[in-house]
Amino acid sequence: MPVNINAYRTIRSALDAAKVKLVAVSKTKPVEDILALYNEGQRDFGENYVQELVDKQAVLPADIRWHFIGHLQSNKVKYIAQFVHLIHGVDSESLLKEIEKQAVKNKRTIDCLLQVHIATEETKFGFDEQELLNLKIDAFQNIQVRGLMGMASFSDDTNLVRSEFKKLASLFSKCRQPLHLQPSTFNLLSMGMSGDYTIAIEEGSNMVRIGSLLFGERNYHK
Repeated sequence: MPVNINAYRTIRSALDAAKVKLVAVSKTKPVEDILALYNEGQRDFGENYVQELVDKQAVLPADIRWHFIGHLQSNKVKYIAQFVHLIHGVDSESLLKEIEKQAVKNKRTIDCLLQVHIATEETKFGFDEQELLNLKIDAFQNIQVRGLMGMASFSDDTNLVRSEFKKLASLFSKCRQPLHLQPSTFNLLSMGMSGDYTIAIEEGSNMVRIGSLLFGERNYHK
């Protein structure tokens, strides 16, 4: 299925008006599809698989801002540390330590979002509230924590989804002071995907990750 350019233009226009950042989720999609949106002005793309991200980064325009949005294993941080724009799913202190280590090696600061577990499914990753509030962010000199990320339950119950987003938005405001984070840099609340991004925006999201509405259904890796 080709990229839905009309859908992209409509969504992008609405998000720009609302001052919400669009990350186009291009996982499993070919380079040609990414270039189609790039030529429309899209620069933020999200990938789930490290090797796929590395391969695409090598052949696509250098001004693309690559977001790693999948579950990141510590032993794979080194492959993306040199160029990744934002790591969304930082869900453990051990992963923070590895990102810090690789950031130092590459002489750069790496921007990250802390993932919070807000869904009912146990398969989702992320810190719980107490773990988040107990983090010693000051210990990481080469990491810039830019905000929080969370995924709502995969559910048709919009009240449930809304309540989960509301919880994350509340925590986003609540954790700034105990974690000694400044509003000028801790300013990204990433929640909402193709099926629930409108609810997420209503509850305060300023970054959404949209794939299937733009690229069609995902091509699953075997």
